[in-house]
Amino acid sequence: MTDESSPELRASHADRDRVVEQLRIAAGDGRLTLDELDERLEKALAARTAGELVELVNDLPLSGPPAPKDLVQIDVQAATSRREGRWVVPRVLEVTVDSGSVVLDLSTAVITNPTLRIKATVTSGSLRLVTRPGIEVDADQVKVRSGSVQVRTPPGGDPATFLRVEVAGSVDSGSIVARPPRRSLLAWLLRRPPGYGTIGPGV
Repeated sequence: MTDESSPELRASHADRDRVVEQLRIAAGDGRLTLDELDERLEKALAARTAGELVELVNDLPLSGPPAPKDLVQIDVQAATSRREGRWVVPRVLEVTVDSGSVVLDLSTAVITNPTLRIKATVTSGSLRLVTRPGIEVDADQVKVRSGSVQVRTPPGGDPATFLRVEVAGSVDSGSIVARPPRRSLLAWLLRRPPGYGTIGPGV
């Protein structure tokens, strides 16, 4: 009988899902480049044995980052609230902006969940999302009155999507903008070696 730890043991869907999640965490933590993530995800989904899956994560730590919160609420009136650097992205964000601004920098954030849902209410202020390749933003469910919603796709080809941001809610005379960081910073993020320490960029 084949031992459960044998590398020749056939992989299950759950085994593949665990490895895919570990790879996504590693990419969000800066341990894998986007090209490496894309390549390893493809191999993980096609893996037939436990040994093939182990090879994809044997250079990555077993322990992951802190578990994301289910819900985080941000309420800003006449001030600025920023999330940048290595902050842990929750599953759901409720953002209320009256006359101030909220900046959510996802370019170096710790991403452990494939989907982020944002419920936004923007009156006359602004909500800005800083993205990078591999982060897809869908703002089709936002109702706009006299304000604006703008989503700019980061350059860099068609990398595997490791985070989908779904934005819903309303904008009165304010704005919601999703865009990549400055060109020079984006180039640095793409060329830095895996495992390099992350720094929260300015916005």
